[in-house]
Amino acid sequence: MITKEQIMDALNECKDPEIPMVSIVELGLVYEVQINGDIVDIKMTLTTPGCGMAKYIAQEAKMKVESLEGVKEANVNIVWDPPWTPEKISDEAKKRLGFA
Repeated sequence: MITKEQIMDALNECKDPEIPMVSIVELGLVYEVQINGDIVDIKMTLTTPGCGMAKYIAQEAKMKVESLEGVKEANVNIVWDPPWTPEKISDEAKKRLGFA
């Protein structure tokens, strides 16, 4: 049976091409992961509503999760509430990005 930790590890391999030094997990873009048997629902956001890479990032997240043994289908839902803010970035990622 697939675990949330395995899914988060897979999502941690996904990068926003505009911020390739950190993953979507480290950026705080992944809001929720729900597992229902072999189907995974992911609720995530992007740094801005006008992000031109939205489809790419969502597709990469879907592919990474669906590559895990025990996952038949992954659904990635982009949401805008709550809005993303830089405060959601992990402390380690803030250091790599040069935030004080």
